[in-house]
Amino acid sequence: MIRPALPLDAGQVGAILSDFIDSTTWMPRMHTRAEEIAFADRLIAQNWVNVFERAGIEAFIARQGSKIHALYVSSPAKGHGIGTRLLNHAKSQNDTLELWTFQKNLRAQQFYSRHGFIEKSRTDGRGNDEKLPDIHLKWQRSKG
Repeated sequence: MIRPALPLDAGQVGAILSDFIDSTTWMPRMHTRAEEIAFADRLIAQNWVNVFERAGIEAFIARQGSKIHALYVSSPAKGHGIGTRLLNHAKSQNDTLELWTFQKNLRAQQFYSRHGFIEKSRTDGRGNDEKLPDIHLKWQRSKG
């Protein structure tokens, strides 16, 4: 089930983010796990986060209007269509969606390409905290 995140969800949302960082060799650890939970709490407080929950939170999306700030699926839940469900939920509420992903994140690039996102630009990473080259992607609802 997809639902708005609650303040008490910050720990589980932050843990999904931390687990991604820990399991991704090219991703630098910029913050402690506690800081990632605090970050999740700030996103939730702004009403930007929806979670996918069955027996606990398995994934989340953080979105400010048409701008997706984060979409992460827990490792055990990957490959079961949960990211697609969260993305389709966001698409149902917007005519366009935009996001940034890292150039090294090939899995994310393939995922967004399958869902109709097209590349708008690339950077050398100077503008993001991690200093990793990234890609700006955009999805537009078809007219008709």
